Amino acid sequence: MSSAALSEEVDVSEATELVRLYQETKNRIAGLVSELDESGLGTVVPACPAWSIREVVAHLAAVAEDWTAGRLTGPPDDDETAAQVARFAGRGMAEVMAAWTEAAARLDHQAATAGLNPPIGDIVSHEQDIRGALGRPGARDCVALSYSADQVLTMLRTPVPLRITVDGVQYRSGPAEGAVIGLTTTRFEALRWRTGRRSRAQLAAMDWSGDPAPLLDHLYLFGPATTDVTE
Repeated sequence: MSSAALSEEVDVSEATELVRLYQETKNRIAGLVSELDESGLGTVVPACPAWSIREVVAHLAAVAEDWTAGRLTGPPDDDETAAQVARFAGRGMAEVMAAWTEAAARLDHQAATAGLNPPIGDIVSHEQDIRGALGRPGARDCVALSYSADQVLTMLRTPVPLRITVDGVQYRSGPAEGAVIGLTTTRFEALRWRTGRRSRAQLAAMDWSGDPAPLLDHLYLFGPATTDVTE
């Protein structure tokens, strides 16, 4: 599951700040995987059930390469993500990280010269995927996650009126007329369910003010997860 499409071209000053957040997130991921042996790198990632931690990192490196090369203009489909992972098959983690670092440097350059927003939503989501697989929660209140959650909540469109309260901030979606259904959540949870990291049962069990049935199939950009994802 990828959220690479959560980025778009913006002005240079904002893109420069976003690429700084991208690099901070990349550094946190590098710190997590640097502690792992081959067995640890092979750990299955429950939020991305077809991938190991090694494959998630390979995907991130490939997304950065494809983004800077202009090969990626929307969320990659299953064939494209499979090709991204296969690109680094048989290569050691040091080599994968080197390729990612090189591509990330190009992201820096394109942010500063062309105002290109890095794929921040993708890397933030996959950091949490890796943390969930390792049982190492963290970075849930970082600026990069808050920015990504705001993006996906702003993009939400629903067939009935919905009011989402996130850490005291409200997001409205759906028609102006009709009974409003309320949802209270956090930025971390909002990003997770919007990007398909929660099952339909988990969506239904959230803190709703009314029956969420008319909304459930409209809440996620990808997914939902086929089984419960607990983090």
